[in-house]
Amino acid sequence: MRLEKRSVARNSVLAAIAMTALKIVLGFITGSLGLISEAAHSTLDLIAAIITFFSVGVSDKPADADHQYGHGKVENFSAFIETGLLLVTCVWIVTEAIRRLFFHHHLVIEPSLMAFAVLFLSMIVDFWRSRALGRTALRYDSQALEADALHFTTDIWSSGVVAVGLALVWIGRRLEISWLRFADPIAALAVAGVIMYVSSRLARQTVDALLDAAPRGVRGQIVREVESVPGILDVDRVRVRRAGNRYFAEVQVALNRNATLQHSEHMSTSVTDAVHRVFPDADVTIRALPRATGAESIFDRIRAVAARHNLSVHDVNVQDLNGKLHVEQHLELDERLSLKNAHDFVTVLEAEMRDEVPEIDSILTHIESDSATIEPGDPTFRSTALEHKLRKIVAEFPEIIDLHEVVLKRVRDRLYLSCHTTLPDDLSLSQVHDISTALEIRFKQAAPELFKVLIHTEPQTDNRR
Repeated sequence: MRLEKRSVARNSVLAAIAMTALKIVLGFITGSLGLISEAAHSTLDLIAAIITFFSVGVSDKPADADHQYGHGKVENFSAFIETGLLLVTCVWIVTEAIRRLFFHHHLVIEPSLMAFAVLFLSMIVDFWRSRALGRTALRYDSQALEADALHFTTDIWSSGVVAVGLALVWIGRRLEISWLRFADPIAALAVAGVIMYVSSRLARQTVDALLDAAPRGVRGQIVREVESVPGILDVDRVRVRRAGNRYFAEVQVALNRNATLQHSEHMSTSVTDAVHRVFPDADVTIRALPRATGAESIFDRIRAVAARHNLSVHDVNVQDLNGKLHVEQHLELDERLSLKNAHDFVTVLEAEMRDEVPEIDSILTHIESDSATIEPGDPTFRSTALEHKLRKIVAEFPEIIDLHEVVLKRVRDRLYLSCHTTLPDDLSLSQVHDISTALEIRFKQAAPELFKVLIHTEPQTDNRR
């Protein structure tokens, strides 16, 4: 990409050198202000082409520690310099045209076939240059090459205007129509008008790029695409800036505050994909903000407080006792905490929950230890007698279809039991939980040596035994 951009910019420089030299020589030979103004315009184009040649070489350098958004702004800055040069040229052409129109009528203009030949050759070369630059600018979204292409496109029209001016001067001399001698400075003014038009367009693009103005209508497109992503509550802010041919987009979205970190990451990826539907190659930064929703239940609000501390409460139970809400919950904390530190932390957490949910009258938190170490244990073993006892207990529960994959382990001289049970598909989770809890209690009653019991429930249609 970089080689192709530099190649087309280099060819533009070489062509500009040749055409500028020809126009300068013939302009002073003929005395045509229109041709001299064209030479000045071409000189400007040559300088612009040289600036473009160097800017496209620098702009494609990758980002570094000092230029974290890359070097693309070099292209925008080169366009800014080109704009200044265009305006300076305009001032000179207009001044000289006014001088010839009103103060120096005696200047003799000598139109020649060579002058016309150079102008038409210039138009052909400019047409070739503008097409080559335009194609490359479109392919790589290069503002510098686009500005260069725009220059040479207007050169075609301005050269044509000068040719018409010279032709009218020649006709005036042949037909002895004196007022046609003003056609040349008037043509020069027309060239100045073309240059001013180009300058205004280039200035607007340059200033917008340097001031990080977002392309018109783009923010609305991004907002609509992001709002279409399921789970996005709101789009708080969208900022877009351009550096060279790269776009950078910053999007701030609101997500459900109970969303997990993994879900937030998934949502960020979806939002990035939405932005890329507007700007396929944009560098996108997403900021996700947690936000409460109007449909949150008391359970959601309780969990949200715990989530702020990167914790998760479970077995949350809310009871309405004579119009007052009582909450019971289980909370796992690092097993290395002392009881005092754990209790102090839970006290603060419960206070935050009451502030968040004023309807709560009291909270009871069961503190559990969250394992932070890998426990050594003995290999699994079988106990036919214990397993037979457990199966008899299972028979007391008509809802349980079967018991399988019974595993016993000994960890730190404590006996751990895990097993799988099959239940009907249509049972609700609350029913399943009640049955599992009751079964766990019965297992421990029948086998007090059991320290921990883990029961995995499966639907009947998923029984893979």
